[in-house]
Amino acid sequence: MTQQKESVVTRERFAQGQPYDEWIKGIDRNLERFQENYEGTHISDEDAAALKALVARPNGPARCLALGEAWCPDVFRGLPVMARIAEVSGMELRVFFRDQNNDIMAEFLKHGEHESIPTLVFYTKEHEYIAHWIERPAKANEEMSKLQELTAPLRNADITPEEREKHIKAYVEFQQGPIWAGWRDAAVSEIRQLLEDKVS
Repeated sequence: MTQQKESVVTRERFAQGQPYDEWIKGIDRNLERFQENYEGTHISDEDAAALKALVARPNGPARCLALGEAWCPDVFRGLPVMARIAEVSGMELRVFFRDQNNDIMAEFLKHGEHESIPTLVFYTKEHEYIAHWIERPAKANEEMSKLQELTAPLRNADITPEEREKHIKAYVEFQQGPIWAGWRDAAVSEIRQLLEDKVS
């Protein structure tokens, strides 16, 4: 479930990942959603200082590998958050498409079986594994029923085009609202806590 001794993510493989700005240029959908979440992510001065201090440590998280796909809502919410974290902390972020890198994904399966994304893997500047974070913060899992209520009608084969349009509009509005924003904030807090726990 955690990284194997012989990881496929060598220094050379890590370097093959794309910086966030380049990866974004290669996606075929949801560019607007990525941009909304990037612009909507605000890292507090306290979090920024703490993250920067962590990265500056000799064994700190100088590098992050991210796995994602543009169709996934957890990715178009969570990956821009990681991009902001990397910016404020000085961390080097490299992004890989999951479906083109199944061997990397296989090392970081959620509960040892699910190819959940985004997956964020943190390394020292010497490329030593520190920790990884998968999919979404606990707060989002706890509040997921709100999202499922919105999307459930869309799975009804008998839904009319008018009803479908109405529910899609409500879903997009949810993604631009306070609960969704709270999930972004929770991701920042969780990632900071994870790294503080792992970096002595």
